Amino acid sequence: MKSRLIVLALGCVAAFPVLAGEIACPDLATAVQVATCPSEEELKYTYTGYCADNARLYGKDKDTCATYENYRKLKNVAMWESADGAFHAYLSCDLAPAAIKAAKPRRVEVGKAGKLTRVACDYGDDIVFAHRTRAACKPVGDGACAAGKPCQASCD
Repeated sequence: MKSRLIVLALGCVAAFPVLAGEIACPDLATAVQVATCPSEEELKYTYTGYCADNARLYGKDKDTCATYENYRKLKNVAMWESADGAFHAYLSCDLAPAAIKAAKPRRVEVGKAGKLTRVACDYGDDIVFAHRTRAACKPVGDGACAAGKPCQASCD
């Protein structure tokens, strides 16, 4: 009986539309790493399995498996999220956590993928935190994040 009530409650929450408003790029000083980085042994093991597939050798993506360093650059990542959990990023484990936490937003971009809108906050150095929503959004201003200008998107 309790499980049915929980499912019903979740269904009701999901039925409500996303509220309009501003979505601001998060302050990375409070961002947290939520997944561990793969060990060197794990990367080498998965490189052997992933790149041994002949389809990868003769397919369109010839760069990933060309060298172990290329594969490592692509797969040596961990998931991070903003303090409120609204924004997520897969960041290189070669980046120092202190550098990630010190990064400031440079640009906000909005893109569409099917029914979802992706609000992406670019902090430079391949640090991009993204938020996905069903609301229609657009960057505030030209999307550039300068001192005194908001780094956010407006959503309907």
